[in-house]
Amino acid sequence: MAQRLVTWLCLLLLAGAAQAGPAQLHNRLARHPSPYLALHGADPVAWQEWNAETVARAKREDKLLFVSVGYYACHWCHVMQRESYKNAEIAGLLNRGFIPVKVDRELNTGLDDALQEFSARLTKVSGWPLNAFVTPEGYPVYVVLYAPPDDFRKVLERLAERWETDRAGLKKLAREAAPRQTQTLQRQTLDAARLARWESGFLQQLRAEMDELHGGFGEVSKFPMAPQLALALELQAEKPDAKLESFLRLTLDQMAARGLMDHVNGGFFRYTTDPGWETPHFEKMLYDNAQLVPLYLRAAQVLKVPRYRVVALRTADFMLDTLAAPAGGFYASTSAVDQAGREGAYYLWSREALERFLSAAEFAAARRVWKLDAPPPFELGFLPAEWTAPTAAERPLLQAAAGKLSRQARKSRQLPRDDKRNAGLNGLALSALVAAARVAPRYRRAADEAYRFLRTQMMGPDGLYKSTAKGQKLAGAELEDYAFVVRGLLDYADLSGDKRPRKAAAELAQTAWQRYADARGWRRERQPLLATVRPEAALADGPLASPSAVLASASLRLDDAQLARRAREALRWYAQEMGEDPFSYATQILACRQAVTGRE
Repeated sequence: MAQRLVTWLCLLLLAGAAQAGPAQLHNRLARHPSPYLALHGADPVAWQEWNAETVARAKREDKLLFVSVGYYACHWCHVMQRESYKNAEIAGLLNRGFIPVKVDRELNTGLDDALQEFSARLTKVSGWPLNAFVTPEGYPVYVVLYAPPDDFRKVLERLAERWETDRAGLKKLAREAAPRQTQTLQRQTLDAARLARWESGFLQQLRAEMDELHGGFGEVSKFPMAPQLALALELQAEKPDAKLESFLRLTLDQMAARGLMDHVNGGFFRYTTDPGWETPHFEKMLYDNAQLVPLYLRAAQVLKVPRYRVVALRTADFMLDTLAAPAGGFYASTSAVDQAGREGAYYLWSREALERFLSAAEFAAARRVWKLDAPPPFELGFLPAEWTAPTAAERPLLQAAAGKLSRQARKSRQLPRDDKRNAGLNGLALSALVAAARVAPRYRRAADEAYRFLRTQMMGPDGLYKSTAKGQKLAGAELEDYAFVVRGLLDYADLSGDKRPRKAAAELAQTAWQRYADARGWRRERQPLLATVRPEAALADGPLASPSAVLASASLRLDDAQLARRAREALRWYAQEMGEDPFSYATQILACRQAVTGRE
């Protein structure tokens, strides 16, 4: 009798558990080594990580995934967190109706790229924070960027209701919206004639996109666009053109003189929100600064402008002063906001503070060049920049003033950093330091240390780690990590004459070709979880140079006939987009130039 009672009670408990449904989600980010993800660890949203386990859960529960992508230095990501993800009502909607996933784009660049592409196709815009709704089968169905809380709440309510009433229809819509899968990879002849057509198309598109008044590209905001400027410099070096030279000088001058560059602490901000290079978004990224060091050094050679070398080396100094980690390697970024959440506060100065910290002569120079007699352009004050060209007598005074302000900022202000150290970004940093060391030997020691960090901390028995943070090694390295580390190791081998980095580069290149390229094309990730990710014949440039083109170019430099053959074969893969939009494939064209001409 007692045994039957126990059995009956157990059956009742099991029935109750079944009726209760799946186990409740809990926020899993509190102790995550990524500073960005850890910031969301106290949100009432039950954030999950992006992994196979989370996707499997969405399939079991037949729920939409809410995939929110951002990064530590993203100002609007923090605004949306404060307004929406800490809002109990909105968190309840997310937790009940969706599987909420928070993603650090710098740890999942392949996923971010795919979702940015979806956003651009669906809404004609992309950026961060990017919030995508993805079916359990892995098909994005809708996306929203930053939205005020009331608007965001309405989006969640509408999608939750639609999912309950017509999930089959939404799934069908998502599958139909997916790009068609590539069936066969087409090949083309790679020769001087085809290369000339690509270069001509690039220059034609560059002339259509360039801003002849302010420099740079576009009419709304301005980004450094390092891959495109790098190809333009090589074309100018090969076949000088007065109009192109004038545009390159204007662009590089404006980037270095106005609001894109931090004239007090060094380094470049990520972009400006206006076409005149005046109003920066105040985050600074390792990837921008590491690409701009060799760009300005090459510009100094091609355009014969010695001050570009000064800009390049000051940018390398910023990397070493601000982004270098005590334990080796370089941090990913500095935040746009200070510890109190004030955008740009680290970089802006009131007139009163400037008068207090500067000598009379320094303040007089600053007043004219920094336009201190005009109303402050920012709520928190003035941004020092060369709004008016300084005279020869003013330059040393402004340099002394900048030094005083930099020391004062370090003493009295706090600048949050994203202290993860990513493999690929540190590969970029190594290449930048090698380029600096070639013209200024004092950077050789920093290059040695950057190489040592990659060799001892980012290489494991299975290849590269993606990142290291909070004492943890994070797996998940992607194609971009291998491409930039391989190139960095080769650059360092050429500088040092050491055979070991070249050997390591060859081994990593072999691994990269095995994991990210096959007869169907290139993949950014080893095992993509989105159903829409497909192999591509060539990867376009973004803020970073195309990783497929970088790996192909590096493989041509290795003393390995098999890798060189694979690189030449991959550069023959046909991408229709490359013919239609060569401006977005500048690094691919550079790699093809190398394959055709034999010149690096």
